[in-house]
Order: sequence, then structure tokens, then C-alpha cells
Amino acid sequence: MNSAFISRRLFVRGAAFSSLSLALALAGCKPAADTTTTNSTAPTGNTTSTTDTNAPTGETIAIGHFGSLSGGTATFGKSTDNGIRMAFEEINAKGGLLGKKLELFTEDDASRTEQVPGVVQKLINQNNVLCLMGEVASSRSLAAAPIAQADKVPMISPSSTNPKVTQVGDYIFRTCFIDPFQGTVMSKFARETLKAKKAAILTDVANDYSKGLTEFFTNDWKKGGGQIVATESYSEGDKDFQSQLTKIKGSNPDVIYIPGYYTEVGNIAVQARRLGLKQPMMGGDGWDSPKLFQIGGQAVQGCYFSNHYSSQSKDPKVVKFVTAYKAKYGEVPDALGAVAYDAAYIVADAIKRAGSEDRSKLRDALASTKNYAGVTGTISIDADRNAIKPAVVLEVEGNEAKYVATVNP
Repeated sequence: MNSAFISRRLFVRGAAFSSLSLALALAGCKPAADTTTTNSTAPTGNTTSTTDTNAPTGETIAIGHFGSLSGGTATFGKSTDNGIRMAFEEINAKGGLLGKKLELFTEDDASRTEQVPGVVQKLINQNNVLCLMGEVASSRSLAAAPIAQADKVPMISPSSTNPKVTQVGDYIFRTCFIDPFQGTVMSKFARETLKAKKAAILTDVANDYSKGLTEFFTNDWKKGGGQIVATESYSEGDKDFQSQLTKIKGSNPDVIYIPGYYTEVGNIAVQARRLGLKQPMMGGDGWDSPKLFQIGGQAVQGCYFSNHYSSQSKDPKVVKFVTAYKAKYGEVPDALGAVAYDAAYIVADAIKRAGSEDRSKLRDALASTKNYAGVTGTISIDADRNAIKPAVVLEVEGNEAKYVATVNP
């Protein structure tokens, strides 16, 4: 069955399916378990939205999530959906909000930026969602943000760190730190902890995320007296990095900064070690995936990356979350699951404070979020709709990322 043409609606709590799912079941197609998300591709053509800021009507409160459930960054979308879904199930088990249950509609953008407008318009126009949650990749959030802003639908990214995302407009939020902070964290770590003086950078020029981290790492590195001895580039999906790594090897850096996503980072690390590059490699939260260890293996051991939280934290809130997530999904939650879980609760808290399903009131409530005690730290939304929160530095050891340090804003 071609899943590109199957859309399934799931209540977050229970197994309520739309008539389409029922038809599929009667035809002999077995629906997936409750933890499986809705999959569909973007509809053809561009639909002009007629959505206004009036409260959506329905028996449930509809929330939309668009993410990469397939493609090159599939673990990002799946972890994010898991985190949102678990939070909503917990909220529904306690009675929901405003006398209704939360209902999650998830659309797969297949890790492709060009898919984003279609799936976002579907969530707004067909599912009439109160707000949007997504994406992880900054480039894909930037493809969605103008649509959400024009339709005055609040959009909350749990983990897009490029500053441009929230600059699109006053309906666009994030619940994670931004790249100027994340890039500075790794610059200072390399300088103060690793005692490095010379850095080489390998940037994914196809991603705003990677370009942003490169910019802010470079600025802080030079400001601190460090030297950039090589700056090379690649594009997401590339598989051969020999030329760039050969040039980097010739520059003899103390550290190599690779602010990309886990698939390319793992392959880069393997090829770097084969060329005899032994320097520590560093990156950002885009490294955080079990696939990094599978692809990179021994090559990524002893490397470092900045992230949103550590699953090894002894904070009772973190311990409770990790235990519940493992029981539900059978794996340790990565940071994308954790930030999504926090974002879902922040949305729920804002709906409760707004006291209605009016999108403009929800926008105002999100903007006034202060000192929310989340799994990934205490979170406040600033005047630019960005989150003020700490970061952690992790080191790859075996198939885990071990906690090294916490850096506060």
C-alpha cells in the first residue's frame, strides 16, 4: 500500500480513527498501533487559506504537527512526534483542556523542504488546527512560518535553532535555544576545555541551521583569539567528503567543527579517520540521533556536541520523563523527544491560560510564558519569541552521549 496517499487521524488518547481509516481496515489494511503517526505527502497545487483567528470549532482541540517522519532526518520527526504524543496523552488522562481532549494531527514532510507548504496548508485548511508544532530543521520551519504568520495560526518549533525562524512574525515561536548561544557554547568549550587554538569548519551549505551555527561559532572563536585554518562545505545528501577533508588535514587544526545532521556527520567522521585525522570533532544538536552511533561507529568516539538536555540527569523531572518514555517507546529519549515534550506542555499551559481556542489569545498566552519548569530546563519566552534556557555539552562514548557540562544563558 502506498502510504503517500493514506492519511490517518488519531486521537492522542485511545484509538479513534477517521472514516478513511475505518474503510482501510474493512478492506484488510490493518491500522498501525497508537504510537504510529499520521503519514501523508503534500497535496498537489497551492490552496489559498481562508482561516481567520476565530476559535476553531470541534469536539476536540486540534493541534497540528509537521515533521520528518521519513527521509534523511526521520529520527528527528519520529522523536518529536513521540514527545508531543506522550505529553498530550498525559494531559488527556487528567481530563484534557477546556472540557475537551487534545487531538494530534501529524503530517510527514519526508525531510523535504518543498513538501512543507502542502502539509502545513492541509493542517490549517482541512484539519482546522488551533496551532502548529514543528519543524526540527530550520530550513523547513522557515518554509512553514510565512504561511502560519499570514493565516495568524500560532506556530511553535520545539527545536529549530536558526534565529531567522521567529523573525518571520509575531505568531512564530520556539521553545529551544538559538544558534548564537549554541555556537558560542561550543566555541568556548573548545577554547577553555579542549585548549584548542586552531579550528577547521565543515558546513552544510544546504541548511540554514548549519550556516547559522558556522557564523556564530566563527564570530565567537575569532573574538576569543582563535584561528580558523580551513572552511569547507558540503550539501545534505552528499556521501563523498574526501576532497574537503584532505584540505582540512593539510591545515592541521586542533578541532574540527561540523554543525550538520547525523547522517552526513557520521559519514564525515568515518572518512576523516580513514584519512588519518585524529582531532576531536564537534557539532550541535543535529548530531543527536542513535543513527550517529550506527553510522559513525568508532569514528565518532570522543567527539562532542551541544544539546538541549542529558538523559543521564538525576533531576527528578528528567528521571520521570525518561522512565515513562522508555516504558512507552522502548528506547531512551533523545533531546528531540524531550524538547517536543516540553513544547507540548507549554502549548497546553498557554491554552489553559488563554481560556479559549481563539488563536490570537493563544498567541498572547504563548508570548507571556515565563519560568516553565521543563525536562530540558527552565524555559521563558523572550520578546523575540525565543526561549531563554540552558544548553549541555555531551561526549560520545560507545553508543551513548555522556554528559560533560551545563552552560547557562
